[in-house]
Parts: sequence; C-alpha cells; structure tokens
Amino acid sequence: MSKNLVIVESPAKAKTIEKYLGSDFKVLASYGHVRDLIPKEGAVDPSHDFAMKYEDIERNQKHVQAISKALKNSDTLYLATDPDREGEAISWHLYELLKDKKLLTNKAVHRVTFHEITKKAVTEAIANPAELAINLINAQQARRALDYLVGFNLSPLLWKKIRRGLSAGRVQSPALRMIVERELEIEAFTSQEYWSINAALTAQEQLFKAKLTHFDGIKLTQFSITNDTQAEATKQALLAAADGQLIVAKVEKKQQKRNPAPPFITSTLQQEAARKLGFTTKRTMMVAQQLYEGIELGGETEGLITYMRTDSVSLSIDAVNEIRTLIAEQYGAINLPEEPRLYKTKAKNAQEAHEAIRPTSAHRLPSQIKNYLSIEQFKLYELIWKRTIACQMIHATLNRLSVDLTCNEGKHNFRASGSTIASPGFMTIYLEGQDDSNESDDKESFLPTMEEGRPVQLNDIITGQHFTEPPPRYGEASLVKSLEEHGIGRPSTYATIISTLQNREYVTLENKRFYPTDVGRIVNKFLTEHFTKYVDYNFTANLEDDLDAVSRGEKDWIPLMHAFWDPFTTLIHQKEESVQRKDVTQEAIDEKCPECNGPLSIRLGRNGRFIGCTHYPECSYTRNLNDDNESNTEAEVIEGRTCPLCESALTLKSGRYGKFIGCSAYPNCRHIEPLEKPLDTQVACPQCHAGHILKRKSRNGKIFYSCSEYPKCEYALWNAPIKDPCPHCHWPILTVKITKRHGAEKVCPQKDCKYATPYEGDPADAEGPVTQPRT
Repeated sequence: MSKNLVIVESPAKAKTIEKYLGSDFKVLASYGHVRDLIPKEGAVDPSHDFAMKYEDIERNQKHVQAISKALKNSDTLYLATDPDREGEAISWHLYELLKDKKLLTNKAVHRVTFHEITKKAVTEAIANPAELAINLINAQQARRALDYLVGFNLSPLLWKKIRRGLSAGRVQSPALRMIVERELEIEAFTSQEYWSINAALTAQEQLFKAKLTHFDGIKLTQFSITNDTQAEATKQALLAAADGQLIVAKVEKKQQKRNPAPPFITSTLQQEAARKLGFTTKRTMMVAQQLYEGIELGGETEGLITYMRTDSVSLSIDAVNEIRTLIAEQYGAINLPEEPRLYKTKAKNAQEAHEAIRPTSAHRLPSQIKNYLSIEQFKLYELIWKRTIACQMIHATLNRLSVDLTCNEGKHNFRASGSTIASPGFMTIYLEGQDDSNESDDKESFLPTMEEGRPVQLNDIITGQHFTEPPPRYGEASLVKSLEEHGIGRPSTYATIISTLQNREYVTLENKRFYPTDVGRIVNKFLTEHFTKYVDYNFTANLEDDLDAVSRGEKDWIPLMHAFWDPFTTLIHQKEESVQRKDVTQEAIDEKCPECNGPLSIRLGRNGRFIGCTHYPECSYTRNLNDDNESNTEAEVIEGRTCPLCESALTLKSGRYGKFIGCSAYPNCRHIEPLEKPLDTQVACPQCHAGHILKRKSRNGKIFYSCSEYPKCEYALWNAPIKDPCPHCHWPILTVKITKRHGAEKVCPQKDCKYATPYEGDPADAEGPVTQPRT
C-alpha cells in the first residue's frame, strides 16, 4: 500500500514520475480537467459576484474514481499538475471535487511543481511542497468566466444578425481582425513600378556588381526611375560618362558582431518550428508535450525538455554551467564567452517566471537518442538543443566591406557591399530564421580587393524592372509573432486561437498563408463596427495585463469582472435592438438590377458572398461576386472539349461547392467533372489492378485517395499510398500515416495486418499537391 498519492494530468507523465519516486508513491493521471462550467446559460451568475456552476466531466469519471479509491489508502496527496494557471486550475478543481466527496479528512494535501521531468527535479519538488496558489486560481477562473460570458452572450447575437451556428471569442476575435485587416490592405494595395540600375564590374578577375546611388549628383530614391525610357536614358548616360571604367572613390572595412538569439520561449519555438520544420503551432505543441512528458531511452523513461509553455528566457545556473562545459568539450574554449550570457524577457505581459525551453541535459546529444525518437520528435528536439547551446556560445564576427565607385567627376556614384564570416561562433550550429525574407538585387557577396583611386573595368550597365508588393499574408509564425507583440493571448493559447479560427471556418490556410473566408469577413465587420472596444488590440492586451495582476495578487478578480461585464451587457442589449440583419450581411454597390432596375448589394448566403437584388423575394436576380454582368447571361464554354456522354459542349458552372465543369445539355445530360484534375499518385490500385490511386478532395475539403476506376472500383484510403509492398501480408501497397504518438510511419492499410515502421522521408512529399491543372 502506497502512503503517498501523486496526481498529474497525463498517463505518460505519471509513468515517468512513478519510476523516479519508488514504491512509497503511487502516481495517477486525471487525464486533464475533471470538471468544467455547465454548458448552458447560467453557468456564471454576474448578479451574485460571478458565482460559477461546475459539473463533472463525464469522460474522466473513471479516472476520478480511480483517484478516489487510491486516496482512501493514502495519507498524503500531492497535486503535481503543470506549473501554470491551467495546471493550478486542474489541481484546484480536483481538490474541490475530492473535498466534496469528503475524502480529504485527515489527509495532508500539497501542491508541487517542477519545470522538467527529471529525477532530480521531481524528488526536489516532493521534498519541498507548497500550497495551492489561490491568486493563480482566481486569475484562471476570471479568464474562464470572461470567455464564457463573451461566448454565451455575443454568439447568440451573431446568430440573429448574421446566421445560425456562429460564435465569437474574447481572444480569437482580435486575431481574426488581424487577418482580415491584412487581407483588406492587400486588396487595397496599388503596385508601383520602379527600376534599379547596377554596374557589372570586374576586378582581380572577379565579377561583381555595384548599385547606382547618385545620378548627376542627386541621391536616388526607390521611385527616382519609374519607366523603361528613364532607365534606358540613364544607362546610356552612364556608359558614355564612364567610358568603360569606374574609379574607386572609397573603401570602408569594418568588423561587426552578431549575437545569438535567446533560448526558446513558447512563441519563438512555434515560430521557428513553422519556419524551419514546416510544423503548425498545434503540431509543435503536441510533439513538445511528448518530449516534456518523457521518452523511453533504452529501458529508462526520461523527460527530454523543460516545460514548453513559458514566457521566460532565463536558464538555471546548473543548466548554464552544463551548457558551457559541453561547448568547451565539443566546440573548444575559443567558442565560449568569458561570462555566461544573460537574457531578459521582452514579451509584453509576460506570464509567470518559468525557465526557458531547453534540453533537460545538454549532454544528451540529438544524434545519441535519434533511434529512440520519431522523426518529428527528433527534428524538434534537435532544434531546441541547437538553439539552447548556441545561446551560450561566443558571438559571430563578420567582416563587412563597402566600396564607393564614381565616374563623371564624382557626379555618378555606385556602391558595392559584401561580407565574409571572420569567426562563425554560435553560427557553427544555429542561425535564427526570418519571416518572409526576400533576396534583394543588391544582396551582399564576397568582393575582390580594391584600392582607392584605382580604376575598375565596367562591363555593362544593367537595368532591372521591379514592382512594389503588398504586405504578405500572415503565416502561422508571423501571426504568433504579431499576437505576442500586441500582448494578445498567452503561451498556452496561441495554438488554440489559430485552430479555433480554422474550425469555425473564419479563415483558411492555403500554401501556409491565412485567408479570411466570406463569413470571417462579415463577422469581423460586425464586431469592429459594433463592438469596436472589445476587438481593439490595446483593450485585449490591457485586459490580459489586469488578469496577470490578479495572478500576482495585485488585483481582485470580482471588481475586474464587473468592470468588464456591466458595459458589455449594456452594449449587447443596445445592438440587439438597433442593428438589423441586412445592415450586417448586405453591402450596397453602385449598380442596378438588370431585371427590375432595383439597387444591387453584396449579400451573404449559405455558400458565401454573392451579388443579389435588394427587392428579393419579388426579384430573384443573383450572380457570383466576382462575375461581371455578362458572365451571368452566357456560360463560358470549354474550348476543344465535349461531353463524353452526349458530345454536347462543356461549360464552366458554379455550384454549392464552387466552380466545376458540366454539360451544356443539362438537365438532359448530368455529366460533371471537377475543375482541376485529381493528382495521379502513380500507385496502381491493389484491388482492381486496372486503375491508379488518385489524390482527391472531398466536398468538406478533406483529402482522401481513391481508385481512378470509380465507380467500378470503390477502393479508397485516408492516408497517402506508396508503392512498397507490405513485408508481412504482401499487400501491394503501404500508406504513410501520421499520428501524435508515433509521428510519420509506413503502415499496411489492411485491417488485419499490424505492420508499421518509421517513415524516413518527408510526409509532405508522400502526400504531394492536391490537384494538377486540367488539360
């Protein structure tokens, strides 16, 4: 019988910790939260100081029963959930539930926290227990109450004013505003033409180029030369003035130091994993959780990284000393600075001071444990390990060289810039990625040796046409960065914010960029026009600030809730009366209906926005939003193709799920086909042996794979097929399956066969693009 009972969230974490603590301790998992607000109106009562009504989470009842049974035979209860607000709330809910069951009488109850799952960290936490942090609990309750009140009061309003099934969130709505505003900025952007002028030069038998900076003594700006006539005239003038050579006017040499990036916090890990590994934020956090909770290494389960939800860039003294020892051993003392590097947290509204995300042991090299990890686990661990080691290495030293060249007595000036790495320092193992980096025409390169006053051979003057580009759409990395800069959300919420916007179909992710949907645009328009304050970036950040003050014990949560709720509920009632549905879902345009001469408007329908007559239902004229007036009267004929069933012309049509190709003889002939041809995987169908497996997209946008002979052959798969036969059951193909636990694996698609082995390639390569152009 174990006298000590320890409760954590997950079974993986429980399994690891139990090995560290020995037979005197029993470790069980709660499997996350054990109770939540009742899912109906009245769960939070503002008239009684926001009293909350909770109910047990049904799916976790069996785990609560197991905890209750074990507690009866224990003297001491240790609540060891994660070291953040969410973890504190889970421990508190479990404590309250067990207290209601009268199972804590004469039991000692302790709260223990650790930021890494190692034997040393766990045993030290058990030896130095604390109590539940009521301030953290109050802060989490306030967050939960705010989210509930916003959702249960604003969402019904969206149902009435836009359409049923919509919802709004306190933190997700400002994030949606970011994406929509960026899209509007792109749509409003007007591209401008400009030209660059470069000299193609040779010195010391090396080709290089220099950019024109001054012409006729006037400094050039981006838009000094805006057309080919100007560019050509400038070129000819330069060629005539230079007469085949430029004179070196000035050579400037200097050294520049570049310092390493700080160790990872949650947001920077998500950003770098998106840039370097192509991981979504959700995928990054899932794999990081696995590394944190423990991986079996040769019979022993070890937590490989510290807690992955953190705003802190600090490292413990022990960790820094271990990292410095490893640097000296692996990379030499020359790459070790005299003093350890110290980093300060820059994130606005930083949460509780945790340690940065780092390996639990710097000496656990990625190459040494690669065989124990899935491909995804290895990639993320290696990224964390490299960033952590690099942050304590010496700076990199760069030699920078700038050369000014002239002609026509100094009236025409060019500049060439180049750089070389004098000492790589931390760049030996790691260099931070960048968002939306574009290589410019004057990208720095290695330059030959030149002396002031000496001529340099001019080979040609090169003119280049360019056009300004709009700001890029947000990707996952840049959206997380923007959310962090504005103080919106916290480390534990970034992935949830993004997945919620996608699940609600307010945004779509195409080519790793976010696009707002028609519904997302309308919801954002409604919120920004009528609830401006509540989607304001500063208001959201300030509210997060206030909640952080509650967690530190500096503010009381109930007055904070009243300050939010009283004006919010008043505004809800006002908008319920004053705003009509047509004010939100219709947008007037300067165009008359071709059928009744009434005004037209952009309207929101079941399948997105369209143009329709405002005299509906008396007039039912409609057309697609992007079609012109003529496109509605005559369908576009697909040239060179006829219907395979009746040989009538094929036309481009629009339906509920977008554009498609259909027979012009409809309804007499009902032949249809997708606008884009499904991708042929070149894998033969293992069932009929006549067709190939094609990659298709369902009506709901989900990818699947099926035989090209459908409907004659109905063989279909959810996972990407590959040509390798199964070595166990000899089925002609295998599939690439990606799971949270095992990452990417080659798996036999036959139900009775259990064959599975790690997939060494990139899963994206196996999946390929969804479609190929139809010819």
